[in-house]
Amino acid sequence: MVPSKGLSRKQAFLDKYLSGESTDYRQIVALFLPILIDQAFIVGLNLLNTAMISSSGVAAVGAVNMVDSLNIFLISVFVAISTGGTVLVAQYKGSGNPQMVSKAAASTVSSVFLFAAAISLLMIAFHGPTLNLLFGSAAPDVLANGRTYFIGSCASYAGIAIVEAVCGALRGIGKSRASLALSLIMNLTYVALNVVFINLLHMGVLGMSIAVNVSRYAAAVCAILYLVRMDASLRFRIRDAFYVNLAMFRKILSIGLPFAAEQMFFNGGKLLTQVFIVSMGTNAIATNAICSSLAGVFQIPSNALSIVTITVVGQCMGSRNVADARKFTKSFLWTSSLFFTAMLLVLMPLFKPIVGLFHPPAEIVDDIFTVTLINAIAQIPLWAVSFLLPSALRAAGDSKFTSVMSMLSMWLFRIVLGYILGIVLDFGIVGVWLAMNCEWGVRGLIFLWRFRGEKWYRRRLV
Repeated sequence: MVPSKGLSRKQAFLDKYLSGESTDYRQIVALFLPILIDQAFIVGLNLLNTAMISSSGVAAVGAVNMVDSLNIFLISVFVAISTGGTVLVAQYKGSGNPQMVSKAAASTVSSVFLFAAAISLLMIAFHGPTLNLLFGSAAPDVLANGRTYFIGSCASYAGIAIVEAVCGALRGIGKSRASLALSLIMNLTYVALNVVFINLLHMGVLGMSIAVNVSRYAAAVCAILYLVRMDASLRFRIRDAFYVNLAMFRKILSIGLPFAAEQMFFNGGKLLTQVFIVSMGTNAIATNAICSSLAGVFQIPSNALSIVTITVVGQCMGSRNVADARKFTKSFLWTSSLFFTAMLLVLMPLFKPIVGLFHPPAEIVDDIFTVTLINAIAQIPLWAVSFLLPSALRAAGDSKFTSVMSMLSMWLFRIVLGYILGIVLDFGIVGVWLAMNCEWGVRGLIFLWRFRGEKWYRRRLV
């Protein structure tokens, strides 16, 4: 059977831009699709959770969004350590060393768990001063709901840490279907329990706190059982997780700690932004919460591609194939911008029915539309170079530069400009989001300059 001319052109195109010596487009698609489904479920279920908690009132929405900005800040620390493990596993996989792949996976699980447990205990002990310092100007009902949700969230950190570490190790060897299954177990359980506790039992924020703990620890148990009983690739043994391999631990931290510091400063900046959003009032908090949820929907395919980038570039660098690493990174950047264009064309015409899920007060709908439209347009040229490109640099071991540049751009541009536009010039929530988009552009230009050079791939991890 002779293949059609159209099929031959498609094959040639995919071979040219998405295939190389180390991998081909079929493997990339097989890695990408489960992660895409995972990201779609995570964002979609978060959207549904926000919509459900909105039935408990604007104060509940504001409290959850306010505390989630703090949760993201704290969780990002041990997720960053998990990313360090993913890079190391991917590079050992690319170098063809299965024994070191196994050791790297075990060290990832133990190190991520230890960081998460420490953060959890510290935050529960000091939850009162922390919330009062950051959000003391919030309305009393928002602050009371926030306190309940924050304690519940902190208690669940160790559970999600284990899941993130296991999923990171699985993605490092290209087993994204297994990580998808674990993520679905956690997130579908979370939504199902939220329906019971929020919609049926009307427990509000307390119900959401119970749901997040049950779902995360159930998924953690499933993750460990999968590694021990079902997975043959990583050859994980529980006793290995209790043994701290200092050499491996240092390698994971050499990638993870700069990224963790970056995430702390980056999300700390977002947290500071949240502080002056709180000063704008409850409606501004709700507007920001809904816009953040909608932005997450636009970013689904590109976020998935960014995760794929770590595995693909990491394996390329493990085999010291710099040409493939460059080629795939360039292709992924263009693909990400095409994804954002498609999402803009599909989702903006559906704005009214989507935003209606949140039951927003009529007076904030116009602000939600304005922010969403500006952000959707800005993401097309700016998001990939600002977020996907540093994933590629980090996968090659260039973690310190990406972290330092991200921290500096966040604090010198987004925070200062956000305050000037949002507070001083009184653009409100629109000004805060405009500042964020400007900061993406600055950071993206810096990373493009780095990528054009040679320093980003010179450091050898394995």
